[in-house]
Formats: sequence, C-alpha cells, structure tokens
Amino acid sequence: MIEVGAHLVAPTLGLTTAEFQTLMRAGRVRTLSERGVGTDAGLYRLSFYHGKRRFRCVTDATGNIVQSG
Repeated sequence: MIEVGAHLVAPTLGLTTAEFQTLMRAGRVRTLSERGVGTDAGLYRLSFYHGKRRFRCVTDATGNIVQSG
C-alpha cells in the first residue's frame, strides 16, 4: 500500500488536514491509484477528488512524491 501524508494533499483540495481525514473516512474524498508499467514500473499515480477539485501525484514505491500537479 502506498501512503501520502494528508498534510500534503489536504491543502490542494481546499481542506484542512483534519477535514481531509474526516472526509476520507466518510468516503467523501474519492481516490484512484494506478501502477506504472514498462518504463514507469515502480511508480504510482494517485488521484484524489473532492467536489470540483483534484490533486494528482506520482510517487515511488515508498510513497515519496516525485511529481505533482
């Protein structure tokens, strides 16, 4: 399982860390994870959605963000 700190994602969705965690537990922040293949093997693209906002990042296998936007 890849984990990214709530304190990194929350502000990009216009939320505090506490709000983000509460909404995640309630299933109100949607997520999508994709595993890289071929030249992207070992990388993961994580997308977080809340309302009309989206945060997407690429991480390595340990959860370190290597690209975001």
